[in-house]
Amino acid sequence: MCESGINVDQLRMSITHTEKMLGMAQEWIEELHHVADTGKKHDASVELAQATVLLGEARVKLEKAIDRLDGAAPAEGVTVELV
Repeated sequence: MCESGINVDQLRMSITHTEKMLGMAQEWIEELHHVADTGKKHDASVELAQATVLLGEARVKLEKAIDRLDGAAPAEGVTVELV
């Protein structure tokens, strides 16, 4: 536990792990996009390209969440008493 009622280091590590997994998925989907494009499957290629963009946006959100953990205020109703 930490002062905000959660283990911030563990949360940060979990978010980082998730961001890295999305990064791997994004790379795989980019490869699939290129395969579909090369195979002249335009509609599938477009959908896969859009999926990589969405994953990129999700990764940015996760990175911002990590950045905001450092400046996060304690949750309402949580008090900390140092002994």
